[in-house]
Amino acid sequence: MTKNKDSKINLKPKLFSKLRTYFLTGIVVAAPITVTGWVVLWFIQAIDGWFSPFAPNRFEGLPLSIPGLGIISALVILTLLGALTTNFFGKAIIGYGERQVDRLPVIRNIYGALKQIFQTIASKNENNFQRVVMLEYPRKDCWAIAFVTTESKGEIAAKHKKELLCVFLPTTPNPTSGFLLFISKDDVIELDMTVESAAKLIISAGLVMPENNS
Repeated sequence: MTKNKDSKINLKPKLFSKLRTYFLTGIVVAAPITVTGWVVLWFIQAIDGWFSPFAPNRFEGLPLSIPGLGIISALVILTLLGALTTNFFGKAIIGYGERQVDRLPVIRNIYGALKQIFQTIASKNENNFQRVVMLEYPRKDCWAIAFVTTESKGEIAAKHKKELLCVFLPTTPNPTSGFLLFISKDDVIELDMTVESAAKLIISAGLVMPENNS
């Protein structure tokens, strides 16, 4: 009788340990799926809310509204807008509007900066934001991950003896904010990892470490 009681007592910690392991495993599996689904749903609802005035809420014969109709409307509207601005008439309208914006002291600076950013993002140049480097920051022997955006040009390049790189140093865990640095090519170590792998490393605060591809 004593042995049976002892075996039952010993089984309880093992059972709780297994249940705990199963529970944590379930969280690891479900959490990314849930968060991803929530982000996708939020994105669809946001786009639907913005573009719903341009699309019918209901189709004839269907009593329910169709989720994602706003995204389809956004794609159609933006594609038509892009097609319009490629011809002479559209360019003339855009040019006239930009000339009016240039007369506004503060708005012209905001518009000009945003226009340059989106033109850079939409550019087909493969060198834009495609290289990952390590640099010593914020002090010597302390290394950080950064993205090379371009090589320095204009006055910055002319007034510096060394050849400089323009790099974006993102913050953790939010890589959309960071610092713009101009640093010598000799002071960076270029990495083989992709931009996506580096972004995962930054967002996860080092928990998702990319494998060595060399």
